[in-house]
Amino acid sequence: MFLVYSASPISRGCVNGLFQPLTADRAATARRYVMFTLAINWRECFKIILPLHTMKRAKTTQAGPSKKATKKQEGNRKDEPKDSQESSEEEASTSKASFASKPDYQNFDQFLTHLEVQRFSTADSIKEFSFRKKRVRVLSKNEDVKESSKGGVVYWMSRDGRVQDNWALLFAQRLALKLELPLSVVFCLVPKFLNATIRHYKFMMGGLQEVEQQCRTLDISFHLLIGPPVERLPEFVKTNDIGAVVCDFSPLRLPRQWVDDVGKALPKSVPLVQVDAHNVVPLWVASDKQEYAARTIRNKINSKLNEFLSEFPPVVPHPHGSGCKRSKPVDWPAAYAKLQCDMDVDEVQWAQPGYKAACEQLYEFCSLRLRHFNDKRNDPTADALSGLSPWLHFGQISAQRCALEVQRFRGQHKASADAFCEEAIVRRELADNFCYYNEHYDSLKGLSSWAYQTLDAHRKDKRDPCYNLEELEKSLTYDDLWNSAQLQLVREGKMHGFLRMYWAKKILEWTATPELALEYAILLNDKYSLDGRDPNGYVGCMWSIGGIHDMGWKERAIFGKVRYMNYQGCRRKFDVNAFVMRYGGKVHKKK
Repeated sequence: MFLVYSASPISRGCVNGLFQPLTADRAATARRYVMFTLAINWRECFKIILPLHTMKRAKTTQAGPSKKATKKQEGNRKDEPKDSQESSEEEASTSKASFASKPDYQNFDQFLTHLEVQRFSTADSIKEFSFRKKRVRVLSKNEDVKESSKGGVVYWMSRDGRVQDNWALLFAQRLALKLELPLSVVFCLVPKFLNATIRHYKFMMGGLQEVEQQCRTLDISFHLLIGPPVERLPEFVKTNDIGAVVCDFSPLRLPRQWVDDVGKALPKSVPLVQVDAHNVVPLWVASDKQEYAARTIRNKINSKLNEFLSEFPPVVPHPHGSGCKRSKPVDWPAAYAKLQCDMDVDEVQWAQPGYKAACEQLYEFCSLRLRHFNDKRNDPTADALSGLSPWLHFGQISAQRCALEVQRFRGQHKASADAFCEEAIVRRELADNFCYYNEHYDSLKGLSSWAYQTLDAHRKDKRDPCYNLEELEKSLTYDDLWNSAQLQLVREGKMHGFLRMYWAKKILEWTATPELALEYAILLNDKYSLDGRDPNGYVGCMWSIGGIHDMGWKERAIFGKVRYMNYQGCRRKFDVNAFVMRYGGKVHKKK
C-alpha cells in the first residue's frame, strides 16, 4: 500500500516534511563554483560555463511522442496544491539551450566538467532542490525520524552503486541535512548470490571501491557489511543508533525479499524509506499493473518525462557528524577472500568497473557512435551500440543521466537519440514492470495464456538436433553463427542485442522442452553476461522463448505461434561471415 503524502507543513522530524520546497540564495555559491572551474581550466571550460548566465528554465525534451493531457488530467492538475505544482515544475525544468545544440566539450575531462556544471547549475545541493515526492514511498508504519539519533541517516545501497546522479542517496542527504544528522552509506555483500561468478563480483566490487573513495571526499562514511542484509543491516542500525534507513529499489524476487526482511527486523522506531533511483519514471508511478507490451506503457512513461526527466543536483560534502574520521577503510582483500562464487569465469578486459569508466563509455557513445545508432543498431558487425549495459545493471551510471546526455545531441541525430531513449527508458522500464507485477518472471508460468498453450501444443514436436547444456555452453552446435555468439558471451561477457534474440530462440529449437530451454538461456546469460540477473535479461529470454510483450505469428513446429528467427534471416540483416570470422565459431556435427 502506497502512502499519501500531505502537502501541509508537518513536524521537523518527519520524513514527509522533506517534500516541502526549501529555498535559499544560491547565487554566491554558483558564482564561486563557476570562477573556480574557470580558474582550473579556463581554455577548455569557457564555452561550457558561459551559457550558465543566460540559461532560461524550460521543460525537458521528451524521449518520444505523447498524447495531450485529457481534460480530466488537467482538472486533477489544477486541484494540486500550488506548492506541489511549483515543486514539480522546478524539478522538471532544464535548460532549452542544453538541448538546442550539442555540448561543446572536446575531450573526456571536459565531459566530466560538463556533468559537474550541469549539477551545480541545477542547485547547490539537494537541500535547495524541490525533490519530487512521487519518487519515494515509506515502507514502515513509522515515519518519524528520531532527531537525537547519533548515527543519523543511512543509505542502504544495493541496486544503484554510485554516488552522483543517485536519487536514493540524494534523498538520504536531504533528510540528513534537514535534521542536521550524520549520513552514511552501507552495502551488504552476500558471499554467494544466485549464479553470479567472480566476473560479476569483481565488476561490482570495483565500482564499490570507487564509491568508497568518493564518499570519503564528501565526508560520508562508507561501510561494507559481509553477509545477508537481514542479519547485518539491523545490527548495524542498532549498534550505531541510526535514525532512518533509505534504500533503493529492485523489482526482482530476492532483493524485494531482502527489503521485506530488513523492514521487519529493524527497530520499530526507525523508518524505512524506498526510492526508485533506477528508473526515470518511478515504477509505481508509471503503471499500477503488468503492461501487455511496449505500446501500452510507452505513453504512460513519455507523458511523465516532463515531470521526471530532470537534471540532478549534486551530492555535496556532508557538514554533520564525524564523516569518515571514525570509520575504518574497507579491507577489500579480506572481502574478496570471503566470496563463495564460481571463480572460473573471470573478469573481462574491455569493461572497467566504476562511475568514471561508465562516464567514459557514455562520452564515447555520444561523440562517436550515436550518429550510427538508429541505422546500425541491429548489425552485430557495426560498432553502433552504447555498450552501457554492464554499468547500468550494477547502477554505476544512471539511465537518466544517459538519456539527458544523449538528448543534447537530438538536434544533430534525432532518430538515433529517440531510438536510444526508447530502449533506455521505455523498454528498460517495461522490463522492470514485468518483473515487479509478474512473480513468475523467470518461468513459463509467467507467459500469456496464448503463448503457454501454443508451446504446450508443440511440446512433443521432434527436436533434431537436440543439445544438452554442456554442448550449448561449449559452442558445439552445427550453427557457426550461434557458436560465435556464444563465444562472444563467454569471452567478453556480452552479446549483441540482435543476436541475443536469435541465440535464445535457437535454444528453444534445440532443447527437449520449452521449460528446459528457458532454464538454459537464463543460466548461460546469468553466468557469463556482465548484465546477468537483470530484468532486461529475464524479459529478453521470456520474449524470445515465450512471446512476452509480443504477439502470435504463423504457426510452425516447436515454436507454435511464437516468433521464429533463422540463419537466413540473419544473413539478410548483416554480414554473418564477418561476425563468424571475428569470433571463430565452427560447425560441429552432432555426435
